[in-house]
Amino acid sequence: MSFKKLHPLLKESLENAGFETSNAFQKKVLPTLKGGSDAYVIAPKGSGKTTALIIATIHKLKAEAFEDSPRAIITVKDKADALALKEEFERFTKNTDLRVYALYDEYDIEKQKTEVYYGQDIVIATPSRLSKLYFLNGIHLGEVQLFVIEDADYLGRNNAYNHILRLSESVTKCQFLIIADAMSPKIQNYQNAFMNNAHIIKQK
Repeated sequence: MSFKKLHPLLKESLENAGFETSNAFQKKVLPTLKGGSDAYVIAPKGSGKTTALIIATIHKLKAEAFEDSPRAIITVKDKADALALKEEFERFTKNTDLRVYALYDEYDIEKQKTEVYYGQDIVIATPSRLSKLYFLNGIHLGEVQLFVIEDADYLGRNNAYNHILRLSESVTKCQFLIIADAMSPKIQNYQNAFMNNAHIIKQK
């Protein structure tokens, strides 16, 4: 897939970051992600799957802020992963007005409620804090277009699997993506819960 088909601001960001074209795995993944299908993206670290996620997310949101409610939710294992992914997103959003927010457990939840209330487009969150904020009416999920479980291998820990299962019930008309190094029975169970005829894209 050529970067020429992407939003002009995203294309500019990729060029500024030194990306001239997608790699072989991204060429396989990006058309499915852009097409709006639910998908499992399974490949080892270093394959470019996180960059593919960032590209697909920014393109889906048309590289621009819109109203106050988040339109993309990405769940991650912990605070460190949330901050690292936020930083990675900001490499590609700095020439846009997209707002990217990291939501994690080790922070004052009342401050988080306020900061989310003022408007965020992409929220990168730990499942436990996202769940807690949602059930305190601190985040609105009614506008979410994309719900992603990033690096989903962590799902067996700290009740994360059940948090995400409950949250998925509050999201409708949404594209779901699960990104992992390897397929596991735990994440495959989501196929029967909220994934809709999901594509399974694996690196050969």
